[in-house]
Amino acid sequence: MSDLGTPVQGVTLYSFTRAFHGREYDLEGLLRKVAAEGFGPGVEVIGFSSIRDFPALDDRFVGWFRDLMAELDLVPTSLALNGDWAVDPRRIMSVDEVVDYMTPQVEAAARLGFPIARITPTSLPPEFMEKILPVAERCNVTLALEVHAHHHGKHEGILAMRDAFERIGSPMLGFTADWGATVVGFAPSLLEAYRRRGATPELLEEVAALWDRTYQEGPPVTEEQHGERFGAFIGLAHKHGRPDLGVDFGINGTGLFGPAPIDTWEGIAPWIRHCHGKFFGIDENGEEPSVPVRGLIEFLVQHGYNGAISSEYEGWHWNYWEDPFDIIRGEHVVQRSAAIDAGSRMITDPAEARAVLTAHLGHGAAEVAR
Repeated sequence: MSDLGTPVQGVTLYSFTRAFHGREYDLEGLLRKVAAEGFGPGVEVIGFSSIRDFPALDDRFVGWFRDLMAELDLVPTSLALNGDWAVDPRRIMSVDEVVDYMTPQVEAAARLGFPIARITPTSLPPEFMEKILPVAERCNVTLALEVHAHHHGKHEGILAMRDAFERIGSPMLGFTADWGATVVGFAPSLLEAYRRRGATPELLEEVAALWDRTYQEGPPVTEEQHGERFGAFIGLAHKHGRPDLGVDFGINGTGLFGPAPIDTWEGIAPWIRHCHGKFFGIDENGEEPSVPVRGLIEFLVQHGYNGAISSEYEGWHWNYWEDPFDIIRGEHVVQRSAAIDAGSRMITDPAEARAVLTAHLGHGAAEVAR
């Protein structure tokens, strides 16, 4: 086992999407809020959702963003990119076309000072990663493919990608581990949201029981198995006369709450470059009831992980009655406590975070012309 890791505390602005969409905060306001609340030092941004006209960035915006991050002493960790195969709704793009589509996004990450570009979707083939690698090397940006439920560290597609990374042998390729792949139960706040939408107690009991059965059976290792489970959630909604909830049940039951055990991350642990600290809420005991945050932190510490963890509060999709800033604050307390329990600590000092992340990735943030 390697030396104990010291993960860097951070947050993704995605956690505050409801406040952003409600125009309570703009991009600058959110960054200032993150700094004032001590939610950093690490900050992750989703390019298309946070930056107007992304990835076409003018020099004035780039300079403004980098100056603001420096003023606030925040550390850019990951810029989330999207490889949409179906930008043209009439057809699916070829791998070369997706490379062309994503090249300016990687270049934008470099210009904004992000050392990591999070890549989605998970279904992108190894061929894509190999073809876009020269862009990453030119820009000095690590490409970290997101492993998101229903995938996990031992899914056949992820292991094939890992094998490709090992064959290619570039330190600029790795994974973003999304904690939503390793969940232990439906979020109570989501069940409450369904209740407020008129779902009966009997239906909700069966939804939770179906997810619990998939957890006992283990995570899907093929796309066929995933499809069968998705269909089972839809069937349950129809059985109870709520077909309007079927797809929602399927998406959440298989694509947001992944039933993989923590140790499935063993399959790709050496290639994890970044983490999405996915979670859904904090209960009255100050804990996350659906995501094994303490176990995940212990796993990362024991495996010598020195990368950033972007706390990713996803309960905002349905939870409109609680404050996301309070929830992030509570989850950071759990992370810091868990790191201490594991014999280590979370890094919260910006200067130390920069040094640790540079060593973790083997390169610093890109220094390119604005």
